Amino acid sequence: MKRSKAIIFFAAVSFLFFSADITWAFRCGSGMVGTGDSRTLVQVTCGKPTSKENSCENSQEYTAADKSGKIKKHKKCSRKLEVWHYNCGDNDFIYKLTFENGILKKEGTEGRGKGKSDCLGR
Repeated sequence: MKRSKAIIFFAAVSFLFFSADITWAFRCGSGMVGTGDSRTLVQVTCGKPTSKENSCENSQEYTAADKSGKIKKHKKCSRKLEVWHYNCGDNDFIYKLTFENGILKKEGTEGRGKGKSDCLGR
């Protein structure tokens, strides 16, 4: 009887563990931000980032002639991204937050932080 209860218990725990939607959130100060939050909410909650950079995924280059017949090169960006970095100092990480169209799409780390923390509450 004890053995069957133990098997049922471990099966239930395993099911819950593997079926859970694993999400990651960035804790800053007493607040927390996560996927789906706006740039404004992130900045209000976490303060100014250590650095920002803009990038483009799936860029396309093409040439076209203008009205005077002059050929010009054009670049088209199908996916504009903005990446914010927060250096949370010694004993923590550098956090990378990626925004698309002003919405937080991805969070991650980029190595160990250095020096004084730029993160609220740390």
